Amino acid sequence: MANSDSSTATLPLAPKKENVTPIGSKIADLQSWRSKLDTQVKIYRDELSELKKSLNVEVVQLRTEFQELKNTLQQQQEDVTASLRNLGLQDSPDDDVKEAQEPKVDAEDQEVLASAEEDIEKKDEN
Repeated sequence: MANSDSSTATLPLAPKKENVTPIGSKIADLQSWRSKLDTQVKIYRDELSELKKSLNVEVVQLRTEFQELKNTLQQQQEDVTASLRNLGLQDSPDDDVKEAQEPKVDAEDQEVLASAEEDIEKKDEN
């Protein structure tokens, strides 16, 4: 039984010099990997920054176009109202005044506009 006990004994550890070389190599590999990862992160941040800028430009353009469309529609509504009035088909002048004072903007348009304004405010904070 003494022989069985001695056969299960562990082998001596390799000298420290042999263990240090692979660890140094692993550390160098990790540092290289981290450097590459940092470079990729910087590239992605730069790309996101550019995309954000272009998106904000598009939002401003869309706001301008939306405002122009709104003004055009109001002008057309006024023109149609005036034409109907000239033809004697307008019901009541009081209705015209109310409609002109309260332009109709649907909820979806208001949500889009509010969202765009929030995005620009966040951009200005950064």
